[in-house]
Amino acid sequence: MSQELLDNRGKGLASWSMPPVHPEGRKFAVAAAAMTLIFALLAWETLAWPMAGITLWILAFFRDPARVTPLDERLVVAPADGLCTMIELVPPPVELAGPEGLGTDPLYRVSIFMSVFDVHINRAPIGGTIRRIVYISGKFLNADLDKASDENERQHIMIERSDGARIGFTQIAGLVARRIVPFIKEGDFVAVGQRVGLIRFGSRVDVYLPLGTAPAVVKGQRIVAGETILAVIGETPVREGISH
Repeated sequence: MSQELLDNRGKGLASWSMPPVHPEGRKFAVAAAAMTLIFALLAWETLAWPMAGITLWILAFFRDPARVTPLDERLVVAPADGLCTMIELVPPPVELAGPEGLGTDPLYRVSIFMSVFDVHINRAPIGGTIRRIVYISGKFLNADLDKASDENERQHIMIERSDGARIGFTQIAGLVARRIVPFIKEGDFVAVGQRVGLIRFGSRVDVYLPLGTAPAVVKGQRIVAGETILAVIGETPVREGISH
């Protein structure tokens, strides 16, 4: 997809456009549309209309809108759309721990819950090299549960910047989700905000911030992948919000 540099001085062009459908979703949309057409030709309206609705929902689920990602090496950008449901100090997962990983000290984990109505394309929270990808098969519990981090199907990813800073995040399949689809492999270099994968049909992403870094978001906040600033590396201010 085309990219354009925009800034806070008015540089660049921006206009509304219909979000494209990611190629991963087109086969599902075509299959649903074909079933809709068959039901319509057979005059099975009680099936045709619901199937038409499902086709539209699939197109919406796999939408892939353009995002404007802030370019500042201090920033950790949200990898997923959704609701911030948990912020906790926890040890990094075993798969990402150790001297070549995220260490062993407790880190802030920010959990972003993606409902079936959210955009499900996941993006790189920082730019750097993909140092580790670990896929683990598991259960399909409600992704909003804390134990989903340890029991559900999941994929751990660690990115390392050129200055050695590392960010780990975990894609977690949920109650409805049944597949984690990666767009990257170990050794790839990714830019901040670059698309790195998706999770089909409802899920969660956990982000493990570097030691000495606190979240810049609060529980209950709506988060936008590739745009919301999740944290500023090395900063630990207390942030508060009011639910309205």
